Amino acid sequence: MKLAAIDIGSNAARLQISTILHNDDVVSFKRVEYVRFPLRLGHDVFNFGELTPESEARTTKLMQVYKLLMELHEVEEYMACATSAMREASNGHEIAKRIEAATGVKIHIIDGQKEAELINNVVVQALDDRQFLHIDVGGGSTELNIYKNRQKINSKSFKIGSVRLLEGKETKGAWRKIEDWVEENVDSSQEIVAVGTGGNISKLFNLASKTSEADTTLSEIERIRNYIAGFSQEDRINKLRLNADRADVIVPAADIYISVMRWAGAQQIIVPDLGLKDGIIQLVYSQLVKKKRI
Repeated sequence: MKLAAIDIGSNAARLQISTILHNDDVVSFKRVEYVRFPLRLGHDVFNFGELTPESEARTTKLMQVYKLLMELHEVEEYMACATSAMREASNGHEIAKRIEAATGVKIHIIDGQKEAELINNVVVQALDDRQFLHIDVGGGSTELNIYKNRQKINSKSFKIGSVRLLEGKETKGAWRKIEDWVEENVDSSQEIVAVGTGGNISKLFNLASKTSEADTTLSEIERIRNYIAGFSQEDRINKLRLNADRADVIVPAADIYISVMRWAGAQQIIVPDLGLKDGIIQLVYSQLVKKKRI
């Protein structure tokens, strides 16, 4: 059986199709298809407060493509979730209804708390009993979660993200709010390790020197950030081979990860290959179990 997740973010929209694997009593998911397209909805919303007709048309076309891919893969169930850009757009819900009418793809516009919860459900699997600060930087928002003994202690969503920073549209005092929250909630008497999710930290991690297959250091992320910042936009694309929609946001995103780690006193960061799309897949699976369809 195959399940699918569509994640419509402020920078890009992703489709992931996974097959369910059963090994005795252990259930796992194997990715069989992954497509990412840079819609950049945040550009509209953070500048104009709404999605333009052009963005609506492109999103509609992309949902048609994703639906066809799911049909070709014979996907049993799926869920499409939209985050920061569409939930802040004054016409977000209206456009979601029109896209559903045109394509049959129902888009769930989820709040920051639900977004963090879905990511938490998969990230916690990569943790141990230490204190962790999970940092998830999207195009329009940043979610922070603190864990101890694999239990979430506290969480908060902030209106600051890579596209929002690029556009100069971060909310007033956002940096200070994050710093204050980290200072109030991180237990400075214990070691803390950062956990990074999101496309930008995954790319930074791929470029960095690793201390293991899953982690690297704050100083290494800082080094890679400064290295990339030394190139022009054109050279980031042609010499570093970054996608155009990654080349302009990777440095602003790195600034968020680095700042949060510094404020928390975290010298190490783990970067699991997990994110919202994986949380959506897990939710779809759990819903099927409840319906006794698996």
